[in-house]
Amino acid sequence: MTSNNQLSVSRLINAPRSAVWQAWANPKNFEQWWIPAPIVCRVEKMDLNPGGGFETLMSEDGGEFKPHVEGCFLDIVPQERIVFTTALKEGWEPAEPWLTLTSIITMEDEGSGTRYIARALHKNPEDSRKHEEMGFEEGWGSTIDQLAKLAEKLRSNQ
Repeated sequence: MTSNNQLSVSRLINAPRSAVWQAWANPKNFEQWWIPAPIVCRVEKMDLNPGGGFETLMSEDGGEFKPHVEGCFLDIVPQERIVFTTALKEGWEPAEPWLTLTSIITMEDEGSGTRYIARALHKNPEDSRKHEEMGFEEGWGSTIDQLAKLAEKLRSNQ
């Protein structure tokens, strides 16, 4: 699961990559799975292009929406790879997030489903350990489980 500065989680999703991509690329779909339930997500920015902005807000218990993630997409290969970082904001503008990471999401065919792998690369082992202690595996794992349920629903609509 981890190297010195990297954490990862992987799931086999019982849906084709096109459905997994649809869950990622459509902001209304994305809001349904990006944050562990019962927390509610709102997408502020989702420009799936290199240099494009990525910003989500969260609301607990129906309260006010607060910052969750702000970053910049670095690389996008539809239905294959999404790379974003919190070290930059939209347009390659430097940022100072509470946790600096670069995430590499890959989607590969596996049988009749999709192997979804999410990696979080940190600037040092201490940040990686901090993220792990905050519940990386449970948090990112539960969101991927939510993603899988949505992608399986979307599969049946294709």
